[in-house]
Amino acid sequence: MALVDVAKCCLDSLSGISEHIKDATLYIDGGCTESFQYLGAFPLLLSIGAHSICSLENMSPLDMVADWNSKLHPGRDVTIMTSRLLSDAHRYILRCLSSHQLVRRCTVFTCISEIAHSAYPDSPLGPDAFREYETLLIQDFEELVKKRETKARQSKDGNSPEDVAFGDEGWSRFTSSEEDVPNKEVSSTGRDSYEDNLAGHKDDIGSRLVVSVHHFPCILCPLSPRAFVLPSEGSVAEACLQHGHEYSISQGLPPLSTGVPLDGDDIPPGAILTAHFIYHLAAKMDLKLEIFSFGDLSKSVGKVLTDMSSLYDVGRRRRSAGLLLVDRTLDLLTPCCHGDSLVDRIISSLPRRERLVPAVNMKGSQSQLKQRTGNLQRAPLDVQIRLADIVSEDGKVESIPLLKRTKAFLSGWNSGGLASEMSSSVMLNFDNHNMESIGLSLEPLNGSLVSIETFRGTPFLEALLDRRTKDGTVLMKKWLQESLRRENVNTNVKIRPGYATKSELLPMIKALSKSESSLIRNKGLIQLAAATIVSLDEQHSARWDAFISAERMLSVSAGDTSQSLAAQIGDLINKSVLVGSLRGKNGQTGTSNGLLSFCDALLLTVVGYILAGENFPTSGSGGPFSWQEEHSLKEALVEAIIENPGIAELKFLDGLTEELDANRKKSQSDKTKEMSAKESSTDDFDDDQWDSWGDEDVENRDHAYSDMQLKLELHDRVDNLFKFLHKLSSSKSKRNILGEGMSTLDSSFNSDSKLNKGLLYKLLTRLLNKSDIPGLEYHSSTVGRLFKSGFGRFGLGQAKPSLSDQDVIMVFVVGGINGLEVREVQEAVSESGRPDVQLILGGTTLLTPDDMVDLLLGQSSYS
Repeated sequence: MALVDVAKCCLDSLSGISEHIKDATLYIDGGCTESFQYLGAFPLLLSIGAHSICSLENMSPLDMVADWNSKLHPGRDVTIMTSRLLSDAHRYILRCLSSHQLVRRCTVFTCISEIAHSAYPDSPLGPDAFREYETLLIQDFEELVKKRETKARQSKDGNSPEDVAFGDEGWSRFTSSEEDVPNKEVSSTGRDSYEDNLAGHKDDIGSRLVVSVHHFPCILCPLSPRAFVLPSEGSVAEACLQHGHEYSISQGLPPLSTGVPLDGDDIPPGAILTAHFIYHLAAKMDLKLEIFSFGDLSKSVGKVLTDMSSLYDVGRRRRSAGLLLVDRTLDLLTPCCHGDSLVDRIISSLPRRERLVPAVNMKGSQSQLKQRTGNLQRAPLDVQIRLADIVSEDGKVESIPLLKRTKAFLSGWNSGGLASEMSSSVMLNFDNHNMESIGLSLEPLNGSLVSIETFRGTPFLEALLDRRTKDGTVLMKKWLQESLRRENVNTNVKIRPGYATKSELLPMIKALSKSESSLIRNKGLIQLAAATIVSLDEQHSARWDAFISAERMLSVSAGDTSQSLAAQIGDLINKSVLVGSLRGKNGQTGTSNGLLSFCDALLLTVVGYILAGENFPTSGSGGPFSWQEEHSLKEALVEAIIENPGIAELKFLDGLTEELDANRKKSQSDKTKEMSAKESSTDDFDDDQWDSWGDEDVENRDHAYSDMQLKLELHDRVDNLFKFLHKLSSSKSKRNILGEGMSTLDSSFNSDSKLNKGLLYKLLTRLLNKSDIPGLEYHSSTVGRLFKSGFGRFGLGQAKPSLSDQDVIMVFVVGGINGLEVREVQEAVSESGRPDVQLILGGTTLLTPDDMVDLLLGQSSYS
């Protein structure tokens, strides 16, 4: 039986559209960039025959370089791949086409299906979305060309074409401006032949354009052959997962489950796009899904999937597979906590690539480029591994031979005075963002995580995802040792058995990368080992370990009394005040030496409330703690906010940040004045000083009044925050979620080690053991419902299938997953005694604890 491999499916799909990529300039947006980075797809795209691979959002005048010497073929084929809705990508697509004067064919691939375009609430396209968009794009392109020709004729009266101000020329369908569309009038002696061809074909511009739009569903980020998430800059991941109502907690998370699934207009756009994505991905993998759901939003997604299967799967023979949809909000504790996962440590420690934004100056369309209402911005998944800082000798980047040649190649762009040869209209649109998009000012030798990189057939990321932190570092040390032996490289490092340290791994990485050929052959291992070193650095590892210790204390206190847990949370908040004041005096930012900041204390407060909701559901009126316990927590939080010198961008403090900063500065200046007053002698009073006492009293009263106003406003904000924490605690309350379903799950695990596992582990363990789970819903097809309701009375009823009967199971978590859960679901399969089961885990995004802070307390939160 063929093994299911998500990464291979995506690469095969890319090979399947090779005819559209060969001899074309390929433009990809930010979501596709993330996907292809994890897939390692760029060598495949170049081997297929792509002229060049360019950024769609940050297209550059240098994208035309590939055809500067193409005398026989002045035309150009452009292929565009986007992870967004066509209406969202339109301004970028049109700007891209306008940069190629003689474009003759444009092929657009989008990961959003034609049906999803028509079903999406804000989409202006109808049921025949792709054909409609082909027509609209051609019309807009021809209109743009005509406007340019008119302005070019007008410029002959005295102004050069470069000086023509294009203003706010836009297009009617998707509202943007021609300032999005750079004018590519080029004057270079090295391009005379190209300009001659351009002049001879100006009448054909626009009329020769052929546009075709296709669906390409395999835009995802595989963490391994058996785990994947969606690209953070794609429309599916950015779409809102809930409308703002009583049970909403964040735009990027499902609403809290109440046992009543959403229906009709109440289904958020993110659920609709998620359902369409899963259906088409399963179809690409030739799977026919038996759909199960756990959670309100998952039930809505399952219903949309079932309706699609009933319409489009009639008569198709596919391999049967089970699909389990789960709401992230049924288990908020797992992604909020710092688990024993090396991959989670790596992703939390490394810096992320900045989101791609258009590099042109927008006037008329600036408002149109803002986020669609209800959409959110997730942190990019593409982490940056700064290899140059690790493999260089004595911190000198210039000592790397490969980097020297790379810099020489990049500096060649400026040889011959390229900047002076470019027309002013080009240079106006060619700023630092464009430079970054083509690599001219990127950090040298930056690496990324790639899922298909292997060591003797074993994918690196998959092997690390299946292991705990200690086992992962030991495996990394073993891989490095074997690679050094294979390259015949000797090191003077003393290797100790057991847990690998930074001091052991760093010399091995430098030795393996000293030879240029060895660096290239072992680039995948070197990148991952360098990422491991960053996660083992004291600054990052101490903070992670401090979190683990604090979370363990909260868990122990939750098993005791509510007073003990409340005291523990208050202690963490008070400690963060001390840490913040120390950093403020030293001028430091961030977290170091294992000290937790105020924002960290807020995350631990969230963890504490979720634990309290599980253990003390009836302690207080509306919350898990008594009034006295919660009042002390509120007072501690108010004092922490007032005293903390660096407050993160928290939703519940919107509009108060400037006032808090001003109050803090005034308090500091008052303390300074008091200190200086105490140092001065009290014997030198004169009449003028006595006369000024009344004025000081007035100033003190005004200051006290403003302080009182600020504290009252702050108390109101903190009260609202605690109402939000009450909602989070109810998410874990066994009385309120899906009847007795959650209670049944926990009661079946006796040992503490298994009881502390995440929800996915518990669900799969019971399902694979064929145990019933209250609240789990099976979505039968139209034929199944017919047998159940119609023919069932004649004894021809269809038996309800079981997820455990399937040998291929896909679990998708609506809201996101983390690395720890990837390991736990595989543990559940291995412990079930079912080696024949192939399990695939997917999620909306890859979550870190910092991401949960942003979702629950940041700008996308409903706190």
